[in-house]
Amino acid sequence: MAMIGLGDIGEARRRLRGVALRTPLVPCPHGREGRALYFKPESLQPTGAFKLRGAYNKISSLSPEERRRGVIAHSSGNHAQAVAYAARALGTRAVIVMPRNAPRVKLEATTVLGAEVVPVGADSGDRVRRAGELAAEHGYVPVPPYDDEVLIAGQGTIGPEILEDLPEVETVLVPVSGGGLISGIAAAIKLSRPEVRVIGVEPELAADAKASLKSGRLVEFPAEQVGRTVADGLRVRRLGETPFEHVCAFVDDIVAVAEEEIIEAMRRLALRVRLVAEPSGAVTFAAYLFHGDELS
Repeated sequence: MAMIGLGDIGEARRRLRGVALRTPLVPCPHGREGRALYFKPESLQPTGAFKLRGAYNKISSLSPEERRRGVIAHSSGNHAQAVAYAARALGTRAVIVMPRNAPRVKLEATTVLGAEVVPVGADSGDRVRRAGELAAEHGYVPVPPYDDEVLIAGQGTIGPEILEDLPEVETVLVPVSGGGLISGIAAAIKLSRPEVRVIGVEPELAADAKASLKSGRLVEFPAEQVGRTVADGLRVRRLGETPFEHVCAFVDDIVAVAEEEIIEAMRRLALRVRLVAEPSGAVTFAAYLFHGDELS
């Protein structure tokens, strides 16, 4: 299984120059004494999430013949928009398998970006199966949401930006879903500054990554439990295999937060920092607010 290196992340940074925004670090007012906190608002990206970094890096790495075939992805929202945006920018056809019950705004945004949307049932397994069938039938090139080293390297471009903008950083908190984001960031940081701690954060209802890191093997959570978390972007039942290898190699710890902590973190972000964050992005602030003893 391929592990990414600093060269892969450097190449991704070159591909993303002028495409993905270099988001700023926003200081949190009224932070704890001796423990300053900064937010990196990837919501400022053209598609509203960090997913653009990985999707564009993946599609831009394809050969001309592969791009002529078109790409296919499965997603409930953010990855769908990122793939649609990147495919349009690179002149490639995009087909996205999405759940019928996905938020209308995300379905419409994906369609407006020029992608063909194929609706399926709500279960994530339905999306994976249908995407595989269409890839086999039409020759589309798959763009996975997280289980791919080229995509991971794209997400990892966040890491060098943090190190360059905040050289004194001691700990980096990262939301965990399928593991692509934390894999890339952790690799970028640990391969450059191994003394910096990288800690993942996920909801207690979907704390499969924490269980996997602790046990040393991939742990899968039941769909009905994971589906209850308010953090809809983190409703993945288990880490991808490639991300799991990166998490084991580079991540120091994973913290789980309660549902009420996520909601309170969203409220304080809006009032204190004037940042509107979706629940999946607010989990890291929840860890800072309510689990400080686990972050030391």
